[in-house]
Amino acid sequence: MTGYYEWVEGSKSLLCVGLDPTPQQLRLDFLKDVVLATAPSAAVFKPNFGFYLAGGLHGLEILSELIKFIHGQGVPVILDGKWNDIGNTAVAYGAGAFDAFGADAVTVNPYLGLDSVEPFLRAGKGVYILCHTTNPGSLDLQHQMVGGQPLYLYVAELTRRWGSDIGLVVGATFPEAIQEVREIAPNARFLIPGVGSQGGDLERSVAAGLIRATGAGVLVNASRSIVGAPDPGLAAEKMFNDLNAARDKALAQPVVQREPYERLIRALFDAGCVKFGSFTLASGKKSPIYIDLRMLVSDTNLLWQVARAYDSILSGLVYDRLAAIPYAALPIGTAISLINGRPMIYPREAKDHGTGQSIEGARRRGEVVVVIDDLITTAKSKFAAIDPLQEDGLQVQDIVVLIDREQGGREQLELAGYHLHSLLTLRQIVGTLARLDLISAEQQQEVEAYLAA
Repeated sequence: MTGYYEWVEGSKSLLCVGLDPTPQQLRLDFLKDVVLATAPSAAVFKPNFGFYLAGGLHGLEILSELIKFIHGQGVPVILDGKWNDIGNTAVAYGAGAFDAFGADAVTVNPYLGLDSVEPFLRAGKGVYILCHTTNPGSLDLQHQMVGGQPLYLYVAELTRRWGSDIGLVVGATFPEAIQEVREIAPNARFLIPGVGSQGGDLERSVAAGLIRATGAGVLVNASRSIVGAPDPGLAAEKMFNDLNAARDKALAQPVVQREPYERLIRALFDAGCVKFGSFTLASGKKSPIYIDLRMLVSDTNLLWQVARAYDSILSGLVYDRLAAIPYAALPIGTAISLINGRPMIYPREAKDHGTGQSIEGARRRGEVVVVIDDLITTAKSKFAAIDPLQEDGLQVQDIVVLIDREQGGREQLELAGYHLHSLLTLRQIVGTLARLDLISAEQQQEVEAYLAA
């Protein structure tokens, strides 16, 4: 049996026809006529449950008969109800949508978490998780920061872990959000409402959401602009042609690949963490570039982004605790610890008063710790931090920094048997900033010449 997504993509159409009748249009004969007129152009039909529920039992009877009629035309159905609840209620919603009404796919609210989504994850069926909606009020919650990124991007990332066949609802009224979500969920199918009467940009939405490898992966919904048109069939055909033209144009354009961590590099520059000029380093050497990650304490959103970037490396390492080097790495290490739940310690200069310890925080002999620092120039400060850790019976194998200044520190650590992991290099940073026209070619060349020397 062909699954829902294969059924949709086999149609070669990107059009989802929304069947959202007004009270005057809530008639089975009228809706059947719309389906007959628009089926040649539609990949899928999407009746919104609320419009039929508003008609009481009669409205629900119309919905049931309408879905059967749509299936008779060989077209699948998304039953749009933004369903969800906990426990047996979610199971009942799933049974109602898929079994009682015969839907092929549903829209689901992720707010209650994976256990409430699982009853909707059925083999051969489709699920679209609300990610970024079209209404102005979406800014109230969906743009709130969670772990250094907007909630809608966190949802996109989370659903990738929930299942490979989970789609996302991403509204056309925010085309920049479609692009961001596509970067996080490169293979997810998108249901894009908001084109037509809501004013969403059709061409930008298709270009941002399309999976280039398949020329598919997006369904653009149009409801009132088709159902309320004088000739729904003609309106659907025009939308079908417009979508295909937008798809062809997008596929003809070269794919612009973002540099790794491009968004983070730009954010660091905007926050003043990357400065250009003439600076004296701790070694006494002059440098045309200065990295000041102590600025992160004043920008909590950026601090979360940085911590999440560190955790992307840490997730591949085996360790018991983090050991952050004072001072710049202390807030970074704390943020990482809050994200991944690993406890943190930190080495420090022993004092004559108090406990006189050279390491703060609980630990046990034999544990493996990962040393966290903001950047590396030479390895001197890293060795100074590693020595007391090892003297205390802890094992050190890996050091993780945000930025490698490419001035010998990596080689020094490797000669001593340690492994350095860095997210960024100075060359990568200045190359990205120059490509984004945030610094001049002369500034880039000056840094590169400095590194070469």
